[in-house]
Amino acid sequence: MKTIIKNIKEILCITNKGEDSFKKGKEMNTLNSLKDGWISIENEKIKDFGSMDNWPGVDDWNETTIIDANNGIVLPTFCDSHTHCVYAGSRELEFVDRINGLSYEEIAQNGGGILNSAKLLSQTSEEELYEQS
Repeated sequence: MKTIIKNIKEILCITNKGEDSFKKGKEMNTLNSLKDGWISIENEKIKDFGSMDNWPGVDDWNETTIIDANNGIVLPTFCDSHTHCVYAGSRELEFVDRINGLSYEEIAQNGGGILNSAKLLSQTSEEELYEQS
């Protein structure tokens, strides 16, 4: 089965041909994107993508699911493996620190990191955790 997502306002986190797909540190400041695009998916993997100006159309309408993104934004490669509902506070500034090139050790030395999160969690009441979540 094939799926086409069309009329995408912007596809974010794309990798251009010949470009390393793994980014870390300051490389994460660069967010590649394509405006007015489409994505082709086969066997649950992205097969191709491009501009709506160059949309190849559909070979077999009976074997293709078409999803109209209605000018929405698609982030096909974004993965936040540390997402969970209940925690105390926020570590979003640490994400910015990582993008700016700080190591986990440097973040911990600045008072952040998982040990700080665990400590903050243990010091936060159940009611406050409920309200934050």
